[in-house]
Amino acid sequence: MADVTVRTLETSDFARWDTYVNTHPDATFFHRAGWRRVIEEAFGHRTHFLLAERGGEVVGVLPLAEIDSWLFGHGLGSLPFCAYGGILADHDAAFRALDEAAQALAGTLKVGALEYRNQIAQHAHWPTKDLYVTFKKAIEPEIEANMNAIPRKQRAMVRKGIKAGLVGEIDADTTRFFEAYSASVHRLGTPVFSRKFFRLLKDEFGDDCEVLTITLDGKVISSVMSFYFRDEVLPYYGGGVDAARAVAGNDFMYWDLMRRACERGLRVFDFGRSKRGTGSFDFKKNWGFEPTPLYYEYCLVTDTDVPEINPLNPKYRLFILAWKKMPLALANVIGPHIVKNLG
Repeated sequence: MADVTVRTLETSDFARWDTYVNTHPDATFFHRAGWRRVIEEAFGHRTHFLLAERGGEVVGVLPLAEIDSWLFGHGLGSLPFCAYGGILADHDAAFRALDEAAQALAGTLKVGALEYRNQIAQHAHWPTKDLYVTFKKAIEPEIEANMNAIPRKQRAMVRKGIKAGLVGEIDADTTRFFEAYSASVHRLGTPVFSRKFFRLLKDEFGDDCEVLTITLDGKVISSVMSFYFRDEVLPYYGGGVDAARAVAGNDFMYWDLMRRACERGLRVFDFGRSKRGTGSFDFKKNWGFEPTPLYYEYCLVTDTDVPEINPLNPKYRLFILAWKKMPLALANVIGPHIVKNLG
């Protein structure tokens, strides 16, 4: 039997890569080849998408991106800016070939650590970060059954939005989305991504990247950018303006997305990752979703400890407080230059 070879993805390989991803049972939206262009063009980072082959057939893939920042360190991961990642392989030989290639690359680049964002544990001896969980739930085939599956108090919030007269609209671009999202992350004290990043996502993934905007009397209340992969919908970036709270704008938004997914015949609502002990974690629990641990694993190269670059790190507390007080327009200019290195 032929040996497994590993090489870097070429543009001519995109179709083969995505065909493999679309049929692999463990694949996610974040394994798609289009992320190479998005990460390179939106953030200027180097990518290293590794393709494993045997006898001319694709037998595994590993999307990797490198972030080298004087402020936040030098790392290689699968995949920055994404909830999930890691190795997809048909068999142990392909897995080992990709794993060894990634570790060798990490050593050559002299990064602090190599990170895999796995949904299942792969390396029992590697240090992990017990911080992130994901929330997934089956979509019932009937709309009313999905409404009734929402716990009573949360269901009341959805009905509040319905009673307020909120309306959901699918947008062809990301303009209104950015208005709602940037206001939301600013209230949280978090730098916002660039407008270019969201435009690239929509351009690269087309109909598989959809913007749903909620309005009241023609004014933007909230908006969410969702990814579609096979029979799943994943609301990934979302938020609302200040007026959203009074009319349960975010609650209605996620319900409207769930309703539309049901009508499309989708089977899984992936509420995405959250950090333990955060408002986002509690919000998803209130919807009746149960957390499933994510296994973020680290091969330490030059670092001695697992990187802790997240808003829960106490050393970022003063930064977050100051960011909340910054004028929104200024935050939207400065933010992208910071967040591109956070991954």
